[in-house]
Amino acid sequence: MGPLQVARLYAMKSVWNATGLRPAGRALLEALGSADEGVRTVAGMMLVQSGKRAEPLIEEAIRHGRHLPMVLVIAGDIGAVRLEPELRRFARDPDPQVAKAAQDGLRILAAQARK
Repeated sequence: MGPLQVARLYAMKSVWNATGLRPAGRALLEALGSADEGVRTVAGMMLVQSGKRAEPLIEEAIRHGRHLPMVLVIAGDIGAVRLEPELRRFARDPDPQVAKAAQDGLRILAAQARK
């Protein structure tokens, strides 16, 4: 992952957090599909750091089936209780990666509820 890629992600996060401009948030979401694992990881961390602000974007990604293994776990990380029915549905997905990610998201939600 190059410094320009990191700078772009930080810029998108800053714009999104400061203005709520959805295209900037969507740029983070789209980075979850990068061929570069580092870019995917940083984008995921930034979405999680954004907390509830990321929930509509995560919901949109789930609805469109985009980057499911990552967004299902992020849904749990951000405490998106409202998305629990979707996580339950994907926990039975025939794709083992998607099913595991949904199960992980559900476990994270459950752990947060116990706090």
